Amino acid sequence: MEKRIAVIIGGGPAGLSCAYSLLKYTNDIKPVIIEENDCVGGLSRTLIHNNNGIDIGPHRFFTRNNEVFQLWNEFLNIQDCPAIDDKLLNRFPKSENGKINPEIQDNVFLKRKRFSRIYYNKHFIDYPIKINLAIFKALGLKKTVLAGLSYIKSCLKKQKEINLESFMINRFGKVLYQLFFENYTEKVWGVHPNSISKEWGEQRIKKISVFKVLKDTLLTFLKINFKKETSLIDEYYYPKFGSSQIYNLMAEKIKELGGEIILNTKVVKIHRNGNEISYVEYIDNQTNEVKILKGDLYISSMPVKDLITNMNEVPAEIKDIADNLPYRDFILVNFILNNINLKNNTKHPTINNIAPDSWIYLQDTGIKAGRLDIMNNFSPYIINNFKEDTIVSLEYFCNENDEFWNKSDNEIINFAAKELVSSDIANISYIKDIKCFRIKKAYPAYFGSYSEFNKIQDYINKTENLYCIGRNGQHKYNNMDHSVLSGIVAAKIIINNIDKNSLWDVNTDNNYQETK
Repeated sequence: MEKRIAVIIGGGPAGLSCAYSLLKYTNDIKPVIIEENDCVGGLSRTLIHNNNGIDIGPHRFFTRNNEVFQLWNEFLNIQDCPAIDDKLLNRFPKSENGKINPEIQDNVFLKRKRFSRIYYNKHFIDYPIKINLAIFKALGLKKTVLAGLSYIKSCLKKQKEINLESFMINRFGKVLYQLFFENYTEKVWGVHPNSISKEWGEQRIKKISVFKVLKDTLLTFLKINFKKETSLIDEYYYPKFGSSQIYNLMAEKIKELGGEIILNTKVVKIHRNGNEISYVEYIDNQTNEVKILKGDLYISSMPVKDLITNMNEVPAEIKDIADNLPYRDFILVNFILNNINLKNNTKHPTINNIAPDSWIYLQDTGIKAGRLDIMNNFSPYIINNFKEDTIVSLEYFCNENDEFWNKSDNEIINFAAKELVSSDIANISYIKDIKCFRIKKAYPAYFGSYSEFNKIQDYINKTENLYCIGRNGQHKYNNMDHSVLSGIVAAKIIINNIDKNSLWDVNTDNNYQETK
């Protein structure tokens, strides 16, 4: 029997998970993935700078969705023996019966302690915000008291939630919102929170509030076991060789099972015939040769804006909404340092006593960078010289072709180096090397024509053999596990011939996908 061809646009977590699920659960569909980059992984891929791994993001591997975790666990096993840094720091519980040893095995998930703090006025504040001595030191007594009173007021009198600003004030109070959310949100998205849909908060913050923080602080102090909200987890998994490792393994398995992956190719035309897609045209990035690929099913994780733009016979209203869908791009500036000023002030030991944070949110308004990533705290195995070097990245949020984006790499590198020094993260003499990476359409945004996105969704649903998945495919600011889940769900819908409207329900319930 001739197999149906499933053309999958995009080889990120969603596209790969969909292809793998189709091959795993049925024998009559052959997935063919078209990927623009020279590798798989999408926004979860690992970049390389002087033999050091740098993730875009980077990403933690954590989920409370069983299907997502089981899929990941098919490729990587969780360590039960210490990694090299665990050994040196004597921080991993000794196991006499351990079998998953990252020192002698490669396909391993490392267990990592999660530290993710705010860097405000050269002070560390826990994120999510915790009520402790650090916040008093950073804010001072007066601001701390005002923040507390403001929070009490927000509990007694709720605002009508009409945008992201009112959503956050209701959960944190106006003072904490103004201190830690208002300017930072505008730095990330380029617009004020009062212009952003509250849906962003519903998907990314959801049940987190000062009340939750106070409850978790108290229960932790009393050593009472409880199930934390997603944003409060203190441990996650991470592939030994970076995020790309798991998706490279998945790609190998897809090809082994009969699927096909075409790299360095970009879809440039999507031909619609009535209520179906008949074929796509793609261009080889190396030869510029244009080719045609016909399929029976089409699964897209490419940005919705590009999907609609490249499609024929699209009504003017739908095209106009798609053309004006907003995205946020960003620039990653990676530093190789021989020292860092951010020292460890926690009880969790680290190599060279560097700050233990995976991510640090840079809240000062005088700093353009939004976040600092420390790759050493993800895995020592992706750092070429982890005993001496510290690999950090500054993340700059911008729009493609805006003033900052259009600066030369050297201009951006010099700008970032000055910010690294002015924020007292490192001295100029510590810098051994710098590299700049540009990432397009990293974050689908919730303003502009997004308010009419339901019309695009209806239009896509009427295209009978088209399924949209992933962060950009559904224009949702998904975490990685949501994207993986959307690929799994799409495969189930196709195999079982289920109404595909349910595909849009991933990451729309009130419980984050990382909670049950």
